[in-house]
Amino acid sequence: MTQSRTRKRARITHSSLSLCGGDAKPRSCLSAPFGMDLEEALQVVGEFGPYQKRAVAILLLTQVYMACQSMLIVLIGSTPHYRIEQQDVVPSSQQELIQRVTFTEDIDSIVTEWFLIKQQAYKVSLAGSLFFAGLLVGNIVFGPLSDRIGRRPVYLTGLFFEVIFGYVTAFAPSYEVFAVSRLLVGLMNGGIGLVCFVLTQEYVGKSYWAMTGTLTSMTFAIGIALFGALGYFIQPWRSLAAAANSSGVLFFLLSVTLPESPRWLYCQGQTQQAEEVLRYIGLRNGNAANNLVLQRITTAKAGNHDNRGAGVLQLVLHPVLRQRTMVLMYVWYACSLVYYGLTLGASEMSGSRYMNVAMYGLVELPAYPLCIYFINKHWAGRRKSMASFLCLAGSACLCTMFIPENTETLVSVSSLALLGKLMVSAAFNIVYIYTSELYPTVIRNAGLGVCSMSCRVGGILAPFVPSMRALHTSMPFTVFCLSGLSAGCVGLLLPETLDKPSAETLEELSSPTHNRVLESKALLYEDDKWKSNFK
Repeated sequence: MTQSRTRKRARITHSSLSLCGGDAKPRSCLSAPFGMDLEEALQVVGEFGPYQKRAVAILLLTQVYMACQSMLIVLIGSTPHYRIEQQDVVPSSQQELIQRVTFTEDIDSIVTEWFLIKQQAYKVSLAGSLFFAGLLVGNIVFGPLSDRIGRRPVYLTGLFFEVIFGYVTAFAPSYEVFAVSRLLVGLMNGGIGLVCFVLTQEYVGKSYWAMTGTLTSMTFAIGIALFGALGYFIQPWRSLAAAANSSGVLFFLLSVTLPESPRWLYCQGQTQQAEEVLRYIGLRNGNAANNLVLQRITTAKAGNHDNRGAGVLQLVLHPVLRQRTMVLMYVWYACSLVYYGLTLGASEMSGSRYMNVAMYGLVELPAYPLCIYFINKHWAGRRKSMASFLCLAGSACLCTMFIPENTETLVSVSSLALLGKLMVSAAFNIVYIYTSELYPTVIRNAGLGVCSMSCRVGGILAPFVPSMRALHTSMPFTVFCLSGLSAGCVGLLLPETLDKPSAETLEELSSPTHNRVLESKALLYEDDKWKSNFK
């Protein structure tokens, strides 16, 4: 689930990898004046033919597996009701506490096996946070690695080791081994999540990018729902962990047949190998392209590496970028905290925990058409739509504080929490698009990378928020309410990007055609000062 939004959690990092063949090619893809470019070649072999549909389907199925791993702690970390004998006597040790505890629910989880209650209860949330910490490291490590050695080897290696570590989780002899395995599963999940998303884009023509990206997110949501159903039929936690992980074996075997990304090969100057892959795709699509010849390119990798280091620095030095980055980092953090916090707290809602998990996945599906509709309307746009969905998510969480806990009416705590999940899912989807439009092309990867890191920080903290119910039943929703409302208000400081020209360079941010966040005389003076320093 994580991974949503790992899933979610994955859409962002697509932009952190170099997708050659788009509107703005990196300097490492300088074309020679003969042959056809990659987009023309894909039109010849088929932009989304039968072979690409099968390849994308395999990658989408992998999203189901990653969703199960992201949501695993929600069910296997369930805390059943329990009774402690002689509560007026303080136990002198953990062993004495274990002897006094009687679980009143027939639930098999890591809590019942290792008695993670009272002073040990934090270990359940810690295991969830370790998974999200692994996602953070995986995004940082696997992105540049797949740019360097290729998409396919990184994807297959990551998936193989995630399956291995997934079985370590299922058969862990102690909590310590279990916790380390969750960290390693998160590391692999974060890595293959982003590479998997990028491959769904790079196998197809650019006109199909939006569709395959949306399908990836929707499949992750469906994976959450399927995991809830799987948990209903397989309730012992070790059996559930093994069953959820076993699908990864099948998807790994299917993924072995996938070719390397032709876009990556072309971007690396391996034009002959790219032509071979494209001819193979054309053959499988029924469009023989034996005479297909791509433009030859020259590489300038050293320049690219220099730009990466300078890019991150400009996010701090450039006054407009600094303001935008500060706002976006908070919005990303809040989206992640509310999204994963509500999802991880599904098992603690009233009613069946399995139905709750399934509903928290299915409720995301309407968010995608909602986003597409509103962000392209002139009266809504990106800025107002994102802010409105965040404020609505916060308001839904606020309303839960005024509803009795076990109300069986239509308006209940569970239904309002689901409404909040729907709204924050919509906001999360918009912020991916909006962020890429706010950064100039030359610094877009660096900006998205920084925002992704703040997003993972929210994911790391999210597992601890539902446990705040121990302080007060409304405390988690108070945190989600304040986070959603504040992020929605802060997001209004950003400029609208709908139908506005996209900035290519840092200098274009100073153009009157590009609206700027927090524009004031002081900021204008600071921007002029920045330009004079870098001339």
